[in-house]
Amino acid sequence: MEPAKSKNEAIIARAKDLANVPWCEEYEKMISGMLTMFINVYRYNAFVPELLTGRFRARKLASQFNAPIPIETTEEDLMSQRAKLLKQFFGSLGKNSFIEPPLNVDYGCNILIGEDFYSNFGLTVLDCCLVEIGDRVLFGPNVSILSATHQTDVQSRRDGVEFALPVFIGDDCWIGGNVSILPGVTIGNGCTIGAGSVVTKSIPAFSVAVGSPARVIKKVAEAEPVPKN
Repeated sequence: MEPAKSKNEAIIARAKDLANVPWCEEYEKMISGMLTMFINVYRYNAFVPELLTGRFRARKLASQFNAPIPIETTEEDLMSQRAKLLKQFFGSLGKNSFIEPPLNVDYGCNILIGEDFYSNFGLTVLDCCLVEIGDRVLFGPNVSILSATHQTDVQSRRDGVEFALPVFIGDDCWIGGNVSILPGVTIGNGCTIGAGSVVTKSIPAFSVAVGSPARVIKKVAEAEPVPKN
């Protein structure tokens, strides 16, 4: 997929519902999938104060989230503290969702997580664009979701150019350990992604996909939608 040459109003409208967003013109360009700004007007500047502050804030909060557990802390207190921290820098966090540290993110505010989500240890999310995860999704350890990418042209990388594309994961998915999900990918509802897979292209709903690159090896029975409370 190619970088965008203009702002994506649909993605920007979606981001309007998020918390903790460092709103500015360059943020809107970034989540739209435009290149970083080194050459022309079709690019965004990743080093404006708002974006620098947003990244630094996310790193401070992630550091607190990943900190060692004090001996005197109860499990109830720990769960409450971690949930509060996540809500301070995630864009949206559904109820009963839980992430085992360590957690690494770029901004955090571009991550939308549904209800009853669970991630095992070592989740990394490069959320320079929206990363949306549905309800009842399970992650194994060391899952990486990479919305940020570079061009294959060498000079472009020398110039520090990058861009980002959104990632969407539907409801009721199971993402195995050490899976990497690349920019622009949509994983449909009810999918299973086998451990160690690299998801380079979108996966249709109710599929089992494995390998590098991940390929669909079978379909599973579609489940009835779960009513929203």
